[in-house]
Amino acid sequence: MPRNGQPAQPTGNGAAQAPRPAGGRGALHPGAWWLWALALGTAATRTTNPLLLALLIAVSAYVVVTRRPHAPWSRSYGAFVKLALAVLLIRLLFTTVLGSPIPGTHTLVTLPEVPLPDWAQGIRLGGRVTAEGLAFTLYDAMKLATLLICVGAANALANPSRLLKSLPGALYEMGVAVVVALTFAPHLIADIQRLRAARRLRGRPDRGVRGLLQVGLPVLEGALERSVALAAAMDARGYGRTADVPAAVRRTTAALTLTGLLGVCAGTYGLLTAAGGTYGVPVLVAGVAAALGGLWLGGRRTVRTRYRPDRWDARAWLVTASGAAVAALLFLAAARDPAALHPGVVPLVAPSLPLWPAAAVLIGLLPAFVTPTPETAVKEPS
Repeated sequence: MPRNGQPAQPTGNGAAQAPRPAGGRGALHPGAWWLWALALGTAATRTTNPLLLALLIAVSAYVVVTRRPHAPWSRSYGAFVKLALAVLLIRLLFTTVLGSPIPGTHTLVTLPEVPLPDWAQGIRLGGRVTAEGLAFTLYDAMKLATLLICVGAANALANPSRLLKSLPGALYEMGVAVVVALTFAPHLIADIQRLRAARRLRGRPDRGVRGLLQVGLPVLEGALERSVALAAAMDARGYGRTADVPAAVRRTTAALTLTGLLGVCAGTYGLLTAAGGTYGVPVLVAGVAAALGGLWLGGRRTVRTRYRPDRWDARAWLVTASGAAVAALLFLAAARDPAALHPGVVPLVAPSLPLWPAAAVLIGLLPAFVTPTPETAVKEPS
């Protein structure tokens, strides 16, 4: 018996390793996952080719399947996929009912047309539904659906609480609000599943209006209790405390932040328009630099420490670089060969898969090979 009467703990390689929560030591920095996913989404905005968009979806899905941790917040990917499918169906339904501005000669079906008054010129209900109009709507809707799925991949791969710890001090309060909002839906879904399973075990109905009413009240009660517990925890940790900073520093912070945001908006507008191609990049870089300076100064008013902060290591650089490479190469492809990335619908032709843009999209698979598996990331090293 060792000192203090405590039993001896096993040592050596045979000792049982205590598992850590998902996203512990060894996991990738959550900011890298968001930058990678946003870069894939940016690449999706540069093309309407359904084959390239489907390849982007497949790349993000493969990384999610192989690197998604076993945590409640990582189950949101399926909800984003369903939302993307809903976007596709709604856009196609609107095109079918309200028509499309794209002229077409291949009529699929002719719906009964409802006559409208004179003040509703330009709007029609029913009429001809052409293959060209549906194809144009499908290509355009797939771009938004791909962007939603990429955001869902970031939600499924990046731990929201660890992402909050990595935010600059100036964004801490806003980050808390965003993280609480993002984690509300997964907890709500988990509560509903738990209560429905408990009702099924007791032989009570869990479907229909009656089951919904009897499950809804406990779910709302649990959400209220969780909100009160969260408020008490935040108050106990001194949330909202700020340090006194000189007035000159506050004015400089506000000026840098406002100037930086205006520069980012003006630079982004310049990049998206043909006339602003000369000033877009310099203004965007200057705006980002000014905004970062404002965030750095604004962080001086936040008095908090970070316990075991996440490190931005070589793997995070590789993951971020892979997403940035996909976005940059598709920007280049859209400028050099716009016909391949934006297939025409009049006349209606089958889209083809351009080889080197497709190879560029496959660079986005790099995180599936350079990041640790969830099982490796959640255990303490021996």
